[in-house]
Amino acid sequence: MRAEKTQLVRDIQALIASSSSLFLMGYKGLKAAEFRALRGVLVAVGSQCHVVPNRLLKIAARDGGLAELGQADLKLDTALITGGADPVAVAKVLRDFARTHEKAVVKMAVVERRLCTAAQAVALADMPSRQVLQAQLLGLLLAPAGQLVRVLSAKAASVVYALNAYLSEKQKAA
Repeated sequence: MRAEKTQLVRDIQALIASSSSLFLMGYKGLKAAEFRALRGVLVAVGSQCHVVPNRLLKIAARDGGLAELGQADLKLDTALITGGADPVAVAKVLRDFARTHEKAVVKMAVVERRLCTAAQAVALADMPSRQVLQAQLLGLLLAPAGQLVRVLSAKAASVVYALNAYLSEKQKAA
């Protein structure tokens, strides 16, 4: 392999290694302005879009520990979307872009080193964002403690009510 291609494979490997999620999207037929618009929206969610040759992507994936991606059947033009702390946000951007641009197609994704099909990658967009999931988890974790506090305070309140009733009876008798 020529030195330029070897360097390009290393660059792709660095992109793969530094990202917890990758999305592959077909873009054949998109105009440059549409592709620029996609890149701008992806930057807003902390992602980058790179056009990479399929053969070099496969070599970089295979050598980078993603054997499944290295064996994937990639055809036509492929854009590699990397970065972004929240893969759900990236998936939402890609799904919305593909809805408005029929030539853009989500091919597959790699999330947490696991290969996802195109359908799974699009389904990822239907999930709540990371912040919403964290809030829901926190609510689930705090719910039992809140219930325990309410039960304990109810027991203490019933003791106070009983003592108060006893005192009022004593005062009436006196």
